[in-house]
Amino acid sequence: SGSNVSTITVCLELHEMGFHVSHSQITRLYSRFTSLDKGENGTLSREDFQRIPELAINPLGDRIINAFFPEGEDQVNFRGFMRTLAHFRPIEDNEKNKDPTASEPLNSRTNKLLFAFQLYDLDRDDKISRDELLQVLEKVDVEQKMSIRFLH
Repeated sequence: SGSNVSTITVCLELHEMGFHVSHSQITRLYSRFTSLDKGENGTLSREDFQRIPELAINPLGDRIINAFFPEGEDQVNFRGFMRTLAHFRPIEDNEKNKDPTASEPLNSRTNKLLFAFQLYDLDRDDKISRDELLQVLEKVDVEQKMSIRFLH
């Protein structure tokens, strides 16, 4: 079927990026992607992501959502969705049989650190300013205070 061919294509593209997923994982993630796609147009908007409860309550939720969207874009397709998700996969311990000519996987330690850094570097100047750090700390502090309030 057509969707099977596109699943295989996505699997191959992800494999080339060092992101090893099975056909069933792609199928499951595609199902999740389409369930989030309220506009049913094959892309997700920021609003689609904001409906995910775990992101809505996460102090860094808006930054995680922004990570899915290249600069100036307001929609992300399934390939872009998978590319960003790749950063969240566990690090694979395959250093000993690593091909030195292959590009570094998106879920490598280096790429994960770069991705995390970019969540804090709001103005994308390759530095985390005091203000950028304080913004995060304030959000986390507000979250903790709200949680503590709910416990009493």
